[in-house]
Amino acid sequence: MAGLGFLWSIIIGLLAGAIAGWIMKGKGSGFLLNILLGLIGSVVGGWVYGLLGVSSSGGKWGALVMSTIGAIVLLFVVSLFRGKKD
Repeated sequence: MAGLGFLWSIIIGLLAGAIAGWIMKGKGSGFLLNILLGLIGSVVGGWVYGLLGVSSSGGKWGALVMSTIGAIVLLFVVSLFRGKKD
């Protein structure tokens, strides 16, 4: 059952990417890229929380919130580099 934590991390990252894409609407990068950014955003969220000294002690829900915030930040940064397609 040691791999279950890793599996939950992936599931939470996938959910975070989907939620972040939904929240960012026009800033998203398509469903698959949003999910990939959600996985990376999980790491970014953990890093940002660490810098701020905030603990995500809310279990899986806290991790989902942290990951979603990280994914939103990452989607925003990516959207700045991509520019407008108009």
